[in-house]
Amino acid sequence: MKWTETLLNWYDENQRDFPWRKSRNPYHVWLSEIILQQTRVEQGLPYYNSFVSNFPTVFDLAAADEEMVLKLWQGLGYYSRARNLHASARWIVNEREGVFPKDYKSLLQLKGVGDYTASAIASICYEEPQAVVDGNVYRFLSRCFGISTPIDTGRAHKEFKAKATQLMADYSPNLFNQAMMEFGALHCTPKQAKCTSCPFHSVCYAFQQQSVYEYPLKAKRTKIRKRYFNYLVVKTPSGKTLIHKRAGKGIWQNLYEFPLIETQSIVDKKQLLEQENFPSNLASKIASIAPYEDQPIKHLLSHQHLFIQFWEVKLSEEIEDTITLKALEDLPVPVVIQHFIDNHYWR
Repeated sequence: MKWTETLLNWYDENQRDFPWRKSRNPYHVWLSEIILQQTRVEQGLPYYNSFVSNFPTVFDLAAADEEMVLKLWQGLGYYSRARNLHASARWIVNEREGVFPKDYKSLLQLKGVGDYTASAIASICYEEPQAVVDGNVYRFLSRCFGISTPIDTGRAHKEFKAKATQLMADYSPNLFNQAMMEFGALHCTPKQAKCTSCPFHSVCYAFQQQSVYEYPLKAKRTKIRKRYFNYLVVKTPSGKTLIHKRAGKGIWQNLYEFPLIETQSIVDKKQLLEQENFPSNLASKIASIAPYEDQPIKHLLSHQHLFIQFWEVKLSEEIEDTITLKALEDLPVPVVIQHFIDNHYWR
């Protein structure tokens, strides 16, 4: 039996039942692909259901306020995906009268959509023969065919896409791509791959060479940056607090946070108060200041490790621009701040 037929037979017997597979609605497929980028299906599924429930059509998503979109996205991470999703929905409605792009090249015009997502939508919804290359496909093909090209080099994507296109041949692009991704997600996994029951183990290069977990290869390791965040959780005599919208192009853009002082290392109370950027409107009104926890919270991102300390800052008098705790509930915040609010909500 041919290699691709073996794969498609496996998929026919093992594919999971997901809501976005019940139709070829490009809006639903697009939502699922954006949500599942760098996200496990188990984590992403509730978000997909929430988005479809709140925004049944691209018109509904385009009409939504960005803060509502970010609030629904809260906890999923990589928030640029949500902002790009919202911007693309508005572009589809305003520039294309709500008509979703119907081919690979047109799909690339959507903000935040690259080769992978455009290929997925084009093949699944329109049967366009565009091979999808994601982490699952890199791993599966590199192991099975012994492809030693490091996947973090410029030539890797072109090489792996060409191999996948060759294997796709005249088969359904929709079924082929979904089968490739599903096999990598369920069978040829990063750890504890099911090699002994694999339908390809007799032809798998890595299995034959006993080097399964050496693939796929990478040329370089990701450099991790350490950052030290000190959040000032202000409490006024009336029970209000301070919150700011995070600006700039860094992490958590357009999400809300408590006043932040970033330091070069972990600091104590004296060192915190001596920071040049400690808010002057707070310094003269502090009744007490103390950390909530003895040790900072370690929050891991893909390229950054954050060491976060929340400081309770009680003021002796009211200040301007504070908000109520009720208003705070409706604002989109980073998940680490939401966890803090859930655990230390004061009334």
